[in-house]
Amino acid sequence: MRILKEDQAGAFISRLKKRASSSVQEDAIQKTVRKIISDVQKQGDRVVKKYTEKFDSLKLARLAVSAKEIEAAAKKTDDKFIKALKLSAERIRSFHERQKEKSWQFTKDGITLGQIIRPLERVGVYVPGGKAAYPSTVLMNVIPAQVAGVSEIALCVPTPDGKVNPYVAAAIKLVGVKEVYRIGGAQAVAALAYGTETIKRVDKIVGPGNIYVAVAKKIVFGEVGIDMIAGPSEILIIADKTADPSFIAADLLSQAEHDEMASSILVTDSVKLSEDVKAELDRQMKKLKRKGIAGKSLGKYGAIIITKDLTRAAGIANQIAPEHLEIMTKSPKQILPMIKNAGAVFLGKWTPEPMGDYAAGPNHTLPTGGTARFSSPLGVYDFVKRTSLLDFSKAGFMGLADTVVTFADVEGLEAHGNTVRVRR
Repeated sequence: MRILKEDQAGAFISRLKKRASSSVQEDAIQKTVRKIISDVQKQGDRVVKKYTEKFDSLKLARLAVSAKEIEAAAKKTDDKFIKALKLSAERIRSFHERQKEKSWQFTKDGITLGQIIRPLERVGVYVPGGKAAYPSTVLMNVIPAQVAGVSEIALCVPTPDGKVNPYVAAAIKLVGVKEVYRIGGAQAVAALAYGTETIKRVDKIVGPGNIYVAVAKKIVFGEVGIDMIAGPSEILIIADKTADPSFIAADLLSQAEHDEMASSILVTDSVKLSEDVKAELDRQMKKLKRKGIAGKSLGKYGAIIITKDLTRAAGIANQIAPEHLEIMTKSPKQILPMIKNAGAVFLGKWTPEPMGDYAAGPNHTLPTGGTARFSSPLGVYDFVKRTSLLDFSKAGFMGLADTVVTFADVEGLEAHGNTVRVRR
């Protein structure tokens, strides 16, 4: 884990920003994904099955997972997990209920204007399943859609061994999704975007996946909506001398263990804390099962940056715009107003990032790769569309007629102006 002075951090930050975008743009991956998408468009179910056999070593008789299979798999979980699942689902639903928007309108001078809020009709949810099981992803992606009022949800989850993971199955059962497909990768994204004989096309695709899924989502955007291009996990911690080094090290490692591309950064105004955290990282990492992954992550994209003061630390955080931002200072709420760019902010030593991953309530699908500068966490607002409403009385029409004609004439659009002239 490198320790950098503030004036040395520029090159590291530049390299950090390039890590996600460069992989998404890689020509070989783009070429492969475009072929998969094209094949699915032309050949439907048959080629989806072919690619599933090729990439997951799974020969499929059918794409759909039956309700009976989900039920049987879910029964293999224990009561402790089901209790945790229900509590998390309840908290996630409660948080997202507060994001709901209402249609509105107002009338002035004979003109009624408004905005109509309607849910999307059909959404595809992608749940990763190639290397690990993510029941939390089921909750975080399905529940906001349900709160928004989406009537049809199609869920895709790869099952390399042919069986749905029991924990994922329990989450699917709890949220009540009936349409489930045992496919993943770019072929699943293509099937959702364009439809096949079995899978009806969706209006929007949400959920994280590997680089092939990310590239596929980027390619089909415009044909369907997407939530975001999910990149490697990130955490940035702002801390002062009052912070506990063992807490910081544990939280940095919580992201470093995700994969070699993950980024874990501490920004502090304390030289002593930087040294203590580095020592603590070495101690804790030796005990991790995924220490090889965590070590590569910290070596490539981890850093401790020492700043003159906490104001400058906040400036670096805004520059990086991290997915997860923890503030472990004597007065975290004094730092919060300085933060402009972050996917989620975790205040104080009792708010580690994994609380947000699983049980707090806010969504864990967050902007990565600096996109927190302009993007938001997944929410109910991602599953609705807004339609403008205009209703003119004759008096309202006459009141704006001259203004509209003036604009039409200036822009050289005679027929536009004529729509007003013929009504006068």
